[in-house]
Amino acid sequence: MERTGYNRGGGSSSGGDGRGRGGGGRGRGRGGRDRGGGRGGGYQQSEGSDRSYGGGRGRGRGSVNPAPAQAWGIRQAQSAQNVPEVSQNVGSTRPESSRGGIARGAWGVPLTAKAWGPASQKSAQSESEVQKVTESPLPDIQSLNVSESRPRSLQEYSKDRVLPIKRPDSGGKLSVRRTKLLVNHFPVKFNAETIIMHYDIDIKADRPSRGRFSRPIPKYDLLLIRRELFARDPTRFPMSMTAYDGEKNIFSAVELPTGEFKVNLSDGEDSMERSYTFTIQLVNELRLAKLNEYLRAEILHIPRDILQGMDLVMKEHPSRSRICAGRSTYSKNYRQQDDLRGGIAAFRGFQQSLKPTSQGLALCLDYSVIAFRKRLPVIDFLKEHVRGFEPVSDIGRLRRQVMTALVGLKVTVTHRLTKQKFTIVRLTDENTRDLGFTLEDREGNELPREVSMVQYFREKYGREIEYPDIPCLDVGKNRRTNYIPMEFCVLVEGQRFPKEQLDKNAGILLKNISLAPARDRKNFISEALRAEDGPCGGEVIRNFDIGVDQNMTSVVGRVLGAPELKLGKGNLVRVDKDKCQWNLVNKSVVDGRSVDRWALIDFTCADRYKRLDPNRFIPNLMGRCGKLGIRMAEPLVVHYYDMQEFNNVNRLEGVLQGAIDEAKRTVEGRLQIIICVMAGKHDGYKYLKWVSETKIGIITQCCLSEQANKCQDQYLANLGLKINAKLGGSNAELNEPLQLPRIVGQDHVMFVGADVNHPSPMNKSCPSIAAVVATTNWPAANRYAARVRPQQHRKEKIVYFGTMVLDLVNNYARINKVKPKRIVIFRDGVSEGQFDMVLNEELVDIRTAIYDENYRPTITLLVAQKRHQTRLFPENEGEGGPSGNVPPGTVVDTTIVHPFEFDFYLCSHYGGIGTSKPTHYYVLWDDHQFTSDQLQKLIYNMCFTFARCTKPVSLVPPVYYADLVAYRGRLFQEVVMEMQSPQSVSSSSSVASSSSGSLIDDRFYKLHPELQNIMFFV
Repeated sequence: MERTGYNRGGGSSSGGDGRGRGGGGRGRGRGGRDRGGGRGGGYQQSEGSDRSYGGGRGRGRGSVNPAPAQAWGIRQAQSAQNVPEVSQNVGSTRPESSRGGIARGAWGVPLTAKAWGPASQKSAQSESEVQKVTESPLPDIQSLNVSESRPRSLQEYSKDRVLPIKRPDSGGKLSVRRTKLLVNHFPVKFNAETIIMHYDIDIKADRPSRGRFSRPIPKYDLLLIRRELFARDPTRFPMSMTAYDGEKNIFSAVELPTGEFKVNLSDGEDSMERSYTFTIQLVNELRLAKLNEYLRAEILHIPRDILQGMDLVMKEHPSRSRICAGRSTYSKNYRQQDDLRGGIAAFRGFQQSLKPTSQGLALCLDYSVIAFRKRLPVIDFLKEHVRGFEPVSDIGRLRRQVMTALVGLKVTVTHRLTKQKFTIVRLTDENTRDLGFTLEDREGNELPREVSMVQYFREKYGREIEYPDIPCLDVGKNRRTNYIPMEFCVLVEGQRFPKEQLDKNAGILLKNISLAPARDRKNFISEALRAEDGPCGGEVIRNFDIGVDQNMTSVVGRVLGAPELKLGKGNLVRVDKDKCQWNLVNKSVVDGRSVDRWALIDFTCADRYKRLDPNRFIPNLMGRCGKLGIRMAEPLVVHYYDMQEFNNVNRLEGVLQGAIDEAKRTVEGRLQIIICVMAGKHDGYKYLKWVSETKIGIITQCCLSEQANKCQDQYLANLGLKINAKLGGSNAELNEPLQLPRIVGQDHVMFVGADVNHPSPMNKSCPSIAAVVATTNWPAANRYAARVRPQQHRKEKIVYFGTMVLDLVNNYARINKVKPKRIVIFRDGVSEGQFDMVLNEELVDIRTAIYDENYRPTITLLVAQKRHQTRLFPENEGEGGPSGNVPPGTVVDTTIVHPFEFDFYLCSHYGGIGTSKPTHYYVLWDDHQFTSDQLQKLIYNMCFTFARCTKPVSLVPPVYYADLVAYRGRLFQEVVMEMQSPQSVSSSSSVASSSSGSLIDDRFYKLHPELQNIMFFV
């Protein structure tokens, strides 16, 4: 059905965190190849330079990113207290902030070493049990290549890169009222004199795995190896004074020995010992004084390596005590009311991150929920998960269900002492009592003999097999079998269960637990922070001289006034005071398009229970649209089919083309729209959209027969709004035009939204989908045209950004007979680590594409972020209304925002369910010299112009529409992939390459000319 919710698409995007190799640093080498993605942090190595981890830049032959001075022009320099004069490279010329960007608050003052001294250590060093192969002496600190030894001057740093602009003022003043809020930011205290030692870790097996390619050591084993080394020599390797990312990096509060160390590891009883070489090298010293300088705006480039090191230190204790999954950690126990049945439960946890803010460094901690399989014996799990499973009976009839439930899961065993984890490969073909093997004496004292599985477990482990009439689990690897009776296997904790596979009731319960009301979420966050297994528990952060204020940050938010809206016949609408909603009862749209030529295709004729009643639906839809000012004639064509047509793309194309051809024989002119009524959701929905929008060029509107037959007034009104928007009509407009600073006369403004939709994490080849939308009218600015293109797999940069924007600018000129003189761009889906890419690559691409001698529009570039953890709570719960959430229009631009860059949080929607999430807007470039008030009011007012609902949305419409278009492009990609010939999915590398190439063939995604300039996607 036509999507009515906000769908972010099938992937997520995120920036590299700079840990390990190639994470965040920028290296220069022969030919100028970059090996990192951002500034500071991460590993670089280039010709002519030593290795540098975190903050350093390797320089070599060639050059990287030549300075775009010609493209950017020359801007006047600014002066600011304690800030070097580099603002010619920091956004546009801005009025100076009265605050000067200096971090304020109780934690801004460096703490003394005396107040936050390191934990005491034993002075006597015991003899190490670790066999040391080579040990290099600790180098002289002065000789180290540390990132803090002399920061490059900002002029030096920014010769070829532009930094985000500074905040233009001390925050906005505009409001209808102010409200006291609590934010899940907890101030972090640290000793500015502290030095954190950063070590590179390399762990290699002394006997690599057999095969052409050696397999990497599992992360679980890496953790065990590190733990074993540190446990054997705790004096020189103090566990409580180090933090390990489980891969390549250790951060330590004290100096550690460097060199190579032998570590022997055994999984336990009956397991062979494995030998590893653990190599540790000091690569950087992270001086927290540099972070303090950044928080005080004394330097403008973020010390990302220091933040990453401190972030890992803050996560060290929770990661040892809890279940780690993705970026979150979860409790090992679940609440009884969170049992989802079927051997699955909802586990509550949190995700955390460190953020530089105006009050200093802050720990942001938020609530998270995930579905895990319970840690149960396999037999008990199957009893819960597989309906009808009984271990005492033959499970032949349930074999497929049991295999589906178990294959791929990890288990531990109970019949012997071992820490080893095994992966279930399959079920044995025979039952346990029928299995046997040849038992050989490793010492050669006895002759080989045949023994049954039952006899072996009785003799070897003294265990009688209780369920001999069911198969064993095969947990072998490397094509070797390893049979273990099910009753001796226990599921490993923390194995995620896909929420898409939950039954309906379990899915609803998980969603309700996830959407915790504001009051419950706030209480959970506070409890999690103070918990013994939380980020403040244990000794680790104290040993690094770090402390956390356990009270949420208190801020004053401003509530912006809702705009006045204009509907049909000049009627003005004042929105509801609390929810900022309005209704269309006895009201019409601003510009209702006549629907003179339309068709109805009913796909429900074969469904006995969900068959459409066209004699009721058609007149009711026509009547409701008429009341909205959308004149709707009788349908020219009404065809009846069943849902089987959705199974084949060619048949579906024939159905649509048949309706168009019949309409042509009836009247002149093309059909305007086809309304498709479906009996239920179907995967063939993507076929319908791909055929209609790329091949035939006809607008389609889908709806479900169950809702259509009810003919509810609100449902039909929403259907009418979508139909009118798709046909180029206007549903509601702001009574007062959108305001930009320094507009001269009739200057036209174009708003642009951009997003990239990535494939799911498990997908390794499908292209990412880039979408760009732009307004086509002014001053209403509520009609959009869209462009969509595929690009390389999981590439966040919009490769053809400039080309797409140029196309949209030319399209604007064709419609309005004039090019826009001002452009405001909203970019979605990027993290702070990718701002440099957006500002110094994408924006340069746009300027290069659209600028010529006679056309140089001014540009403002913002990032809109929804994937963050910041939450706002009313300090007084009585002010939160029925849902306990902050009111629409709540904006925060002090205390919790960046120390000196231009960002703010805006909650533009009413949160009726769960806890409202504000959108974080970050201004990277601004030729228009917006003040905080002007930009916040502009964005909030735009949120009322979303075409398909009668309330403000949570995200500025250009970005919302770009998300919808990118998701539509993802549907196109799925169709193209399914249409590939069988040879396309062959294992042949050449064929696979051609298949991948066809998936990014732009022809398959090119919109039909009839739809390129209308809002087909709403």
